[in-house]
Amino acid sequence: MKYGPVVLTAGLTGLLSFSLLAVAIGTDYWYIIDVNKPNHTGPDDLSSHSGLWRINEGANRSSVISSFTANMSGLSETERHLLGLHKVVVIILPLSLILLVLGWIVGLFSTLACSPNLLTASAAYFLCCSVFTLTGVSIYIRYSNQAMEEFQRIVPPENLIYVHVSFGWSLATAWLSYSLEVTTGLLLLLAARIIQMKGHYDSGVAITVL
Repeated sequence: MKYGPVVLTAGLTGLLSFSLLAVAIGTDYWYIIDVNKPNHTGPDDLSSHSGLWRINEGANRSSVISSFTANMSGLSETERHLLGLHKVVVIILPLSLILLVLGWIVGLFSTLACSPNLLTASAAYFLCCSVFTLTGVSIYIRYSNQAMEEFQRIVPPENLIYVHVSFGWSLATAWLSYSLEVTTGLLLLLAARIIQMKGHYDSGVAITVL
């Protein structure tokens, strides 16, 4: 396998992982609630979809999720725990996005230098970024499940039969970004191995000639 195509593919997957994570963080389709009440005649759509920063209810209503500015004194222990989980998510995922930018720059430098050590370090960096992304997504899933459990505890069971909840394409995009981060790290490790093997081959040729 040749060095050039491998590092080029690693660069593209690294850039795509950043783009997908940026789209995921900026869109509001992480969690979708569809409400289909057969006798509902009001003007408002009861369905909603939410992201990391906003909750969109119906066609025109939107509210900001104020995890950091919420008044904690009037909240229950469960609500405080949910806000704590949400705070962790909105810190970890943007941090992962910033780390990906730095990782792409370091990866570009290491591929141009053709240094096995730098390539290995860049690969480890991208794999660490993937851990941040995986952690953020996993905590969000936990946060959403616990929020739904609290919702089910409050809402009468007869009303829940009209409610369908699901994770949206924004979460799927974040998962895809995580997969590409891992792929980028593995490709950089492969590039480092190619350089090492080429070095051993060149040394062998030189010894044979001598």
